[in-house]
Amino acid sequence: MSVLIGTTPTRTFDDARRWVAEGTALLTGAVDGLDSSAPSTSSGHRFDGDSRLPGWTRKHLVGHVAANADALGNLISWAETGVEKRMYASAEQRNADIEEAATRPAEELRSWYHRGAAELDAAMDRLTPEQWEHEVITAQLVTRKASDVPWMRAREVFVHAVDLGVGITFADLPDDFLLALADEIRTKRGLSDDDLIGVEGPLPEVAAWLAGRPHDLVDAPTLGSWL
Repeated sequence: MSVLIGTTPTRTFDDARRWVAEGTALLTGAVDGLDSSAPSTSSGHRFDGDSRLPGWTRKHLVGHVAANADALGNLISWAETGVEKRMYASAEQRNADIEEAATRPAEELRSWYHRGAAELDAAMDRLTPEQWEHEVITAQLVTRKASDVPWMRAREVFVHAVDLGVGITFADLPDDFLLALADEIRTKRGLSDDDLIGVEGPLPEVAAWLAGRPHDLVDAPTLGSWL
């Protein structure tokens, strides 16, 4: 029986803030370990090497996560000031910016990633309990409370730490995070307990399958991409 059948995991705001810190630390270690030297002298995971996401190098991925920090920072600013500030100008501009980021020098990307993560963390620390209750609009045009932003960031840093392709797997992510993630994805995919019958395996593999990532489950149906 699937590890998710009959479970109703919960996540709190404090959980999400903790996961942001833990996920950022995990991803930062991976980003800092990327090799930006010339191919002839490289001995590790290259910054411009392929990530685990089709069509994306690690430069694409690091640029995306850096831009995501800036974009979520816009939502925090909106909650703090009351002045509307969308995540991205448009979906087309977001995609164009990712492609442009992949052309930047590795050290510039690394610095942007560090700066964005630090600025987002500082911005979240400034919000009052009342400001966290303010409504904002996500890139998917969904209205949510600002208090959902830490969860949005936690998903980004943890899942993309795996996507970076440097040896981090879903088994390296906290079980309570994986339960919350898997529960959210199965709900968004409209998967009932009946749909999960026969999907057997450890929680990290089930979470990877739900997220549309490589997994070792046997006979699990193919799912499309998610994040």
